[in-house]
Amino acid sequence: MAVDRDQMLRTAAALLTRKPTATMDEVARAAGIGRATLHRHFAGREALIKALEELGIREMEKALDAARLDEGPAGDALRRLVGLVEPAAGLLAFLITENQLFEGDIDTGWDRIDGRFSALFRRGQEQGEFRIDLSPAWLTEALYGLIGAGAWAVQDGRVAAKDFQYMIIELLLGGARRSVNT
Repeated sequence: MAVDRDQMLRTAAALLTRKPTATMDEVARAAGIGRATLHRHFAGREALIKALEELGIREMEKALDAARLDEGPAGDALRRLVGLVEPAAGLLAFLITENQLFEGDIDTGWDRIDGRFSALFRRGQEQGEFRIDLSPAWLTEALYGLIGAGAWAVQDGRVAAKDFQYMIIELLLGGARRSVNT
């Protein structure tokens, strides 16, 4: 039986998001495979985390491409982006908090993603849509945090999945919008 590697990674991410200390045995059980099969794909936890990081980068770049960030108002582009990121939000929530990603080499894919997010926020500032007293780098970090928080809240059943995009956009843009009175 062939094993779907991406599905195995998504299952691992879902488990590790809920239980970051899960063992490789627990990851294998959650994926419905044996430990030996898991180890054939990932020599250890570090290899698994690296593969999760690569999948997360692919998912983010796919969402960034599909969101058409240069079209229309920056706020509309941000709404499209958050909606497209939602299916990978659990994986991203795990990656955002996984300490191993920040020890040693960090994949340059994150730099590309950060740059694209920052460019969107910068465009919104230049067009007068977003506040200029918050840096694009800070708005990018805030968005990552909101995506992670939204994923956890949906996963734990504290909020409805249908509200994911609305909650994130309204909170972020409610704080990022330039006030008409300033």
